[in-house]
Amino acid sequence: MVPELMGTHRDAKFVASFDEVFASEGIEVIKTHPIAAYAERWVRTVREECLDWMLVLGRRHLEAVLRDYVRHYNQHRPHRGLRLEVPVPLSEVTSGPLSLSDIGRRDVLGGLIHEYRAAA
Repeated sequence: MVPELMGTHRDAKFVASFDEVFASEGIEVIKTHPIAAYAERWVRTVREECLDWMLVLGRRHLEAVLRDYVRHYNQHRPHRGLRLEVPVPLSEVTSGPLSLSDIGRRDVLGGLIHEYRAAA
């Protein structure tokens, strides 16, 4: 029998006894790189917020959708880990409080996502 491979995270909840159980069944445990958790989280986010709500019609369409979503994700979507800031802030600077008439809305991905900003 060829041993199978199983990737595990380096999370504290996966103790050495987990590895022993897998090894007893002929499964080789491979520790994933810590950065893999960030990639998995991003894939989950893009699926839940974007791809689960769209019918993708092919590779070019998928690339265009992901390009728009990545721009939104980095420039408009608040991130809890950044105290609800965005990774790449826009250079728009406003002075003073805004009224509702001062706010513009941009639909992204056919209206699936709405972005709000100070109107020009």
